[in-house]
Amino acid sequence: MRTILNLVWLVLCGLWMAIGYALLGLLMFVFIITIPWGIASLRIANYVLWPFGRTTVERRDAGVGSFVGNIIWLVLAGIWLAIGHVITGIALCVTIIGIPLGIANFKLIPISLMPLGREIVPSDQPFATR
Repeated sequence: MRTILNLVWLVLCGLWMAIGYALLGLLMFVFIITIPWGIASLRIANYVLWPFGRTTVERRDAGVGSFVGNIIWLVLAGIWLAIGHVITGIALCVTIIGIPLGIANFKLIPISLMPLGREIVPSDQPFATR
């Protein structure tokens, strides 16, 4: 079932959102100081391509630098990516088949707003629980 959901997700919204994250990540590589945000954006692009079967957990070793980086990310890119997830989620929820995909899109909003200090892990692993 996970594979079917991932394939439908990839066709309906995953590819487009991943392209958005990847373009933003490449843009962040232009300046040396924004490279950490570029790496985080490319990591999330990979997650957005195939999200079912994976989850994100907070890294306990992330400190104040991660918090400050998330605030900067929120201003530079996070709001725009979150708006993209909201619009895509609403469009997917119009159909009955798209409701689970729309809900998954809404669950990606916190990750798009605050990506630093999070780790993407398989959801069936014991350390994946919060």
